[in-house]
Amino acid sequence: MTNGNSSFVTKFILMGLTDQPDLQLPLFFLFLVMYMVTVLANLGLITLTGLISHLHTPMYFFLFNLSFIDLCYSSVFTPKMLMSFISKKNIISYKGCMTQLYFFLFFIISECFVLTSMAYDRYVAICNPLLYNITMSPKVCLNLIFGSYLLAFSGAMAHTGCILRLTFCDANTINHFFCDLLPLLQLSCTSTYINELVVFIVAGISIILPSLTIFISYAFILSSILRISCTEGRSKAFSTCSSHVIAVSLFFGSGAFMYLQPSSAGSMGEGKISSVFYTNVVPMMNPLIYCLRNKDVKLALRKTLSRRKF
Repeated sequence: MTNGNSSFVTKFILMGLTDQPDLQLPLFFLFLVMYMVTVLANLGLITLTGLISHLHTPMYFFLFNLSFIDLCYSSVFTPKMLMSFISKKNIISYKGCMTQLYFFLFFIISECFVLTSMAYDRYVAICNPLLYNITMSPKVCLNLIFGSYLLAFSGAMAHTGCILRLTFCDANTINHFFCDLLPLLQLSCTSTYINELVVFIVAGISIILPSLTIFISYAFILSSILRISCTEGRSKAFSTCSSHVIAVSLFFGSGAFMYLQPSSAGSMGEGKISSVFYTNVVPMMNPLIYCLRNKDVKLALRKTLSRRKF
């Protein structure tokens, strides 16, 4: 019997989001539109923050990285997902599956820590404004982003390395629309105890710690907002803060539902629905929530469009 990172399976079949024929075409167009909005919105924000000089601040530096991550990780699996709606058999090779898994994990873990860095940035800006330029210096911002990508690299390598140790014998049908961890573990014909342990450890570090940090930061921000004497300023700050919290809650909540439970608990169908939120909905919502309600971004967009006219 072959051991190590070899496998009897050379390709996998992705079942997709649903097996109901009547839903395939409507879902194809729905997710195609969502993906186009995601690409255009995130690519537009990346371009704006790169070209407009007054957006070269810590806040927009983090938004630039967030948009880059959303653009990349939605592109890792969405094209394959769209194929599942129009193909009778959506096949992916073993190597292709492992590659998709690695890059998906890398970008999604990166997003967890970039969102944490953004929450810290807003905490310093609102709660300690006089120390903002010192606390959020370019060096600190670069270290936060570098740390986010380093932790993502480590987590993705840990998961992918453990998956490569498994052997897949006969079963090769993944009950998902992309190569995700838990559906792959269900197909293994060798022990997955170490893999499940790594899932809880990495997911705990990547989901629980960042989410606690984010919500503690926003709790302090909310406390500072409530002390603002101006009603209009308090209302505006609270509106912005609440929209950010909703986006973060949707991302971390759906991720926790998928990964912070035993592999036998719940149905994989529920897991697939939960995955839609952090893989498709959140990347589309982020640029809309964080930027379209922002006066600086609107002004930069108007300036850019007016230059194009001449």
